[in-house]
Amino acid sequence: MQDKPLQIEKVANGTDVVLRIHGPLLLGNFFPLQSEVRSESSNLLIIDVADMPYIDSAGIGCLVGAHVSRENSGRKLILVGANERLLTSLKVTKVDQLFTFAPTVEQARAQASGG
Repeated sequence: MQDKPLQIEKVANGTDVVLRIHGPLLLGNFFPLQSEVRSESSNLLIIDVADMPYIDSAGIGCLVGAHVSRENSGRKLILVGANERLLTSLKVTKVDQLFTFAPTVEQARAQASGG
């Protein structure tokens, strides 16, 4: 699983950006996501993890870093489509409470706008 490439699909609609992650988020492949998050300046960044089958501790660190950098600059990050395996990994590492979760991109947008 370590050598499977990470694919990131970026969809910008003017008010927010959605990054759809395809593949596992691991030590050997998280740098493109980290770069994408750091370069993104929209007020709302939605990371769709529905097609992310696995995450390791480095991947969790990447998501935590994304959350912290967005929060420190007053911008939002919402994780969409988290499966039970990802949620368990975040709970075990005690970082689940850092994140805002939504089941769909549309619901994430509604949450972010207060609706």
